Amino acid sequence: MMQLLFKPLKRWLILFLITCTLVLTTASCNQNQISTNNRDIIIASKDFTEQDVLGELIAQQIETTTNLKVERKPRLGGSFICHEALIKGVIDGYIEYTGTAFTSILKQPVINNPKQVYQLLKQGYAQKFNLEVMEPLGFENTFAMIIRGEDAKKYNIKTLSEAAKYTPQWRGGFGYEFTEREDGFPGLAKTYNLEFRERPSTMSLDLIYRALTQRLVDMVAGNSTDGQISRLGLVVLEDDKKYFPPYEAVPIFNREILQKYPQLSPAISRLAGKITADEMRQLNYLVEGELRDIKEVVSEFRNTKKL
Repeated sequence: MMQLLFKPLKRWLILFLITCTLVLTTASCNQNQISTNNRDIIIASKDFTEQDVLGELIAQQIETTTNLKVERKPRLGGSFICHEALIKGVIDGYIEYTGTAFTSILKQPVINNPKQVYQLLKQGYAQKFNLEVMEPLGFENTFAMIIRGEDAKKYNIKTLSEAAKYTPQWRGGFGYEFTEREDGFPGLAKTYNLEFRERPSTMSLDLIYRALTQRLVDMVAGNSTDGQISRLGLVVLEDDKKYFPPYEAVPIFNREILQKYPQLSPAISRLAGKITADEMRQLNYLVEGELRDIKEVVSEFRNTKKL
């Protein structure tokens, strides 16, 4: 009976948290409008380093190539919160990943063809939400199942199928979205028959690598472009059954704001295809590994790309 009550309660709690976040964000936006009234565009980012970098990249690109002023809303939350904020007009744009939006927001089954996913996503967002899915930035950031390098060497593990033999003795640590999403842990566990010695821990994405290196967990779900992977000597397991869909990074904007400011689309479109996965990994490393200032890192990158 407790299990039957848990799922409805959990869904209620999710909706409650999203509503609270949007209310607080709206109040903050309204207060800023009243006190300064000096911004034209609000750019948000999700709650991890790569999103901090991408949010700043979009903001700088707009401010340096147009006459528009940008307000930043970093670490707004996960995909669901950012999406709700966007369709409610609390923010004007943010960077999302195609596979995430396609499976989690549009609730569509997994498709492995990147072009097909992009086109269906673009059509679906336009028709259902009046949102514009712009051209991909050039890299894909897929989920990455990660273990310690010493464990990979000890057990000679390279793939998720090989790791499944050892997970019954391991502990897992995943971010909240990964444990709940259709393209996350539930489907992955079925595909690879993954079983852990205890229920995987749900933790902040900021803590997963610390937990892994301190041996609090033995496998985590990170992102393929995380800068800490190589720095900490970790190993990304190959998704040998091709479970994960494509996750191309794409700017998503409210169509009304694009119509209001015609100069916005050309400015953002200049970023299309400009970032490789290696470059994104390096940008993440400069911020996380070398503790560089995000604005400086982004400014230097824009200069190298002549943006």
